[in-house]
Order: sequence, then structure tokens, then C-alpha cells
Amino acid sequence: MVVSVDKDSNGPPTGPPVNIEISGDNYFELVETADEIRAFIDGKRIAGIEELKLDVETGKPEMPIEVDRVKARALGLSSAQIGDAMRTALFGKEVSRFKDGEDDYPINIRMSSQYRYNVEDLMNQKITFRDQASGKIKQVPISAVAKAKKTSTFSSVKRKNLKRVISIQSNVLEGANPTETVDAIKAAMANYALPRGMKVDFTGEQEEQAKELSFLSGALLMAVFLIFLILVSQFNSASTPFIILVTVVFSLIGVLLGLVIFRMEFVIMMTMIGIISLAGIVVNNAIVLIDFIKQLSARKRVELGLDEKALLPVPELVETIVEAGRTRLRPVLLTAITTILGLIPLATGMNINFYTLFSENNPHIFFGGDNVVFWGPMSWTVIFGLTFATFLTLVIVPVMYYLFERIQRTMARWFA
Repeated sequence: MVVSVDKDSNGPPTGPPVNIEISGDNYFELVETADEIRAFIDGKRIAGIEELKLDVETGKPEMPIEVDRVKARALGLSSAQIGDAMRTALFGKEVSRFKDGEDDYPINIRMSSQYRYNVEDLMNQKITFRDQASGKIKQVPISAVAKAKKTSTFSSVKRKNLKRVISIQSNVLEGANPTETVDAIKAAMANYALPRGMKVDFTGEQEEQAKELSFLSGALLMAVFLIFLILVSQFNSASTPFIILVTVVFSLIGVLLGLVIFRMEFVIMMTMIGIISLAGIVVNNAIVLIDFIKQLSARKRVELGLDEKALLPVPELVETIVEAGRTRLRPVLLTAITTILGLIPLATGMNINFYTLFSENNPHIFFGGDNVVFWGPMSWTVIFGLTFATFLTLVIVPVMYYLFERIQRTMARWFA
């Protein structure tokens, strides 16, 4: 008996961190090759691997019943009758049902334990049937038409996409990064010579993470594209939405810097969900800032008596941008700070017992609850990205707006 203890993953099943699938047609050769690969990887002493094991056991005891079909047919028996008799003796067969009021109970028959675990008793049991040729009732012992042999075999034969597959699996040691461990195994096996017709695939947790990353990356691009379309329709301009979407890039930079500085892991599912959320959060400050710049520009044109579509002189443009930044500084900072502070309890796993708070006047506050494993990566992602993007938005966005306005004036002079 093997007892395996693992930490709760707090998420959907992903398979073992290290899962190497060897596929082919010849199962005996597959087992041999898988065992050689396991020994090869163990010899490389790759850090992080706990213990490599095959998911198929060899040498498992087996007792096949070989039926002499010619003799069985001569006696009027079929292999189906023999198999049904053996199955009934070992596992039982439902022959009726007992009804007690509204409850219904199945009635099964099978050999008692003292007989069904005895090979001689199993083989000597008689099959009673009616002979089709003579019409008489006959009894034939199974040992007269079949023989039991003792041998060994595999615990199971697993298939994937109609190919026979054997997996080499392992957990990773505490503190080790599964992705780095798998990459080290891939590098070690880069020049490994496989027999003809065999293929090696790295699946399990890494395969699921690759699928999740591909799906969530597509979702992020779709979200950014939809945001861009909405901004184009609202501002009736392509340059302004481009400036606003630069804040999304700032948030990605902030997320990566935060994870590196605080040595946190990039959890594919929850970190990517946090990044997708950032795409809709961080653009708000840029929208508020640029929209107010446009409002002040419109007022300035009215004061100067300029046409609605006329370009402001550069000094007035700079003054408008500075005034907008100064006026919107407090709303932008308050929006970001309230969002960040609101996520701190979720990021730190803060727990409060409201029952004891009112009954005993003791909230039993503690940090690091079970939920932080799942929600922590998403919360820290939003915190890092929003913090970095907010401060850069107050500087980079006005500068980019100014540069685009200067480019627009230059192009207007060229095509005048």
C-alpha cells in the first residue's frame, strides 16, 4: 500500500507537475523504454523532482482461464456460458429483487468466500444447461473444458487518442518551481534517442497551464480590442484611444516588476484574470484625464475666439495640459488608492469572525487564510499593475497627448 499526501491545489485538477507521456504501439517495448527514461532522468539529478514513477505496474499477478473451444463445443458449451459462470461465482449475479414497502432490494447470488477464493472449487463447479442436440439437461465441470494458469501482466493498458500510453509522473519538492523543473527535464532529454514509432510528450500541469495561458491571452486581446472600439466611437479619434491603451502596457510592466521584486509566482489562471481585469480598470484614469484636457481645450478655444476644430497655440496647449493634470490629480489618486486598499484584505487573506465580534467583542482577526492561495495572486496582480500604471498615467499620458498634438500641427503645416 502506498500513501500519498499532497497540498490542496485550491483550483481545477491539472495533473501532476511532472508528467511525461510515452506513446507507441508495442506495449512491452513501451514499458521498457519508459523505465529507461525514468532511470535516465534520475541519473541527471535534476533539482525539484520528488520521485519519478510509472503509472503502470508490471508483474501484477493474473490467472487467465483458457477455454478449449473444440472440446467445449463438442459438449455443447460456449465460452459465454463459461465466462458467465465464473463471473457469477466471483462477483455475483442479480437474480431477483425484494420489495419492502417502498424500498427495493436486489437479491444476488455468488459463491461463499471459502469457495470463490479456491481455484480448485472455482474450476470444479458444474455448469448446468440444456443440450440443444438431445434436449437433455447436462452438467459439465469447467475443468473439463478449461484450464487456469498463473502468470503476471500489467496493472492496466492506458490509451490516449487510440495510442497506447505510459506516463512517468512526479510531484515537485516544496519550494521548487514546476515550470523550471520541467524545462530542465526537456533540456536533458533534447538529444535522447527514442525507438522507432515512439513519441514523448510533456503533459499534466504544464499542458493545462499552456492551454489556460493561450485562452486567457486571447481573452485579453479581445478585451483590449473591444475597449479600443468603444473609445474610438466615443472620442471620434484613433490617436486618443491609443494613448489611453498605453496604460494597459504600463500595468503589465507593473505586474511583472511586482512579482519579481516580491518573489511571487506567476499563477497562470488567477494572475491572467487579474491582468484582464486591469485592462478595464487602469484605462479609467487616463480616460478621465484626457477627457478633461479636451474640455479645457474647448473652453480655451472659446476664450480665444478660435474655430471649434482649430488647433490651440503651443503655450495655451501646455497650460491646458498642466491645469488638467493638477485638477484631476486628487480624483485619480483617490480612485487608485481606494481600489488598492479594498483589495488588501483579499490579497492578505484577512479573516474576521463577525459572530464573535458582536457576541464576545473579539473579531479574532488573522491573516493568511485558505482563500489567499486562490484569490491572492489575482489581488496582488491588480494592486501591482494599478499602482504602477496610476503614477505613470499622471506623467506619461499628458506627455504623449502633448507629443501627438505637436505631430498633428507638424502634419497640418506639411499638407497645408
